[in-house]
Amino acid sequence: MDKTARIVVITGSSGGIGRASALAFARQGAVVALLARGEAGLAGAAREVEAAGGRAWTLSVDVADAEALDDAAGRIERELGPIDVWVNVAFTSVFSPFSEITAPEFKRVTEVSYLGYVYGTMAALKRMRTRNRGVIVQVGSALAYRGIPLQTAYCGAKHAIQGFNESLRCELLHESSGIHTTMVQMPAVNTPQFSWVLSRLPRHAQPVPPIYQPEVAARAVVYAADHPKRREYWVGGSTAGTLIVNAFAPALLDRYLARTGFKAQQTSEPRSPEQPVNLWEPADSSRDFGTHGIFDRRSSRRSAQLWASQRHATVGAAAVGLLAVAAIARGAFLRRAER
Repeated sequence: MDKTARIVVITGSSGGIGRASALAFARQGAVVALLARGEAGLAGAAREVEAAGGRAWTLSVDVADAEALDDAAGRIERELGPIDVWVNVAFTSVFSPFSEITAPEFKRVTEVSYLGYVYGTMAALKRMRTRNRGVIVQVGSALAYRGIPLQTAYCGAKHAIQGFNESLRCELLHESSGIHTTMVQMPAVNTPQFSWVLSRLPRHAQPVPPIYQPEVAARAVVYAADHPKRREYWVGGSTAGTLIVNAFAPALLDRYLARTGFKAQQTSEPRSPEQPVNLWEPADSSRDFGTHGIFDRRSSRRSAQLWASQRHATVGAAAVGLLAVAAIARGAFLRRAER
């Protein structure tokens, strides 16, 4: 094994953003520890990581089990070496009006989608503190700031991660720590979750358009891991627009989502009663769903906003240049007008 290769741990890496991120790190030659529940999904991800030029290490683990996750981190360090980057991605959700979700379901979403991040961060920090170095990337969502209907448990978890990460970041800054934590706020992404989420909607669940491919999200995750001193990153114009509008007119957005949020999260096709459910057991135990969901034709592979957000200096210089050109042009126009 290349002793200079980064050791990257990714939870929820059997599909979607986690799997796409694993492949992106693999292309850099990283050693990628893949943590998820589904054996078939993990095996498929491992094959792709190896084919992409990385080294894969897999373990089936439920992130809601703090002890199991800590044991996993210990095994990774013993068998692979010191963890350089830990990426929290694993989540589950329930698409349902709040009046129809049960207490055990809400608790389970919270344990996986929020506490799983807390436990993963604990396991990573426990090892990183001994070296005073390392990066923790929290994969968030626009829904960390803006709740939407039909996803009360998931939105609550994402809001909780936001507050947790802010508090932790302040503590690390206070300590002048060499460990960095950053958060990446995602847009709607074409992941397999919409084919295995527990849903009580009459029609098949879908991400709220515009939809982006997981590779867009993965590029942001890798960039955040390489540049972890920034507080957070936004991915997609829809994320930026939502967060800006929510900051200035949240009540207006409440009313807009009340009108549009139910229809926007469903396709025109009825929900299949045979759809697997991954809330309690992994949907990809015996079937590998891959990285993408079923919305490839409607999903974008690029984000101009993401490109710009990673090049603030370039964009700023271009903006100054355009203003200068405009000022020169205006001056020339006024001089001609005075003659």
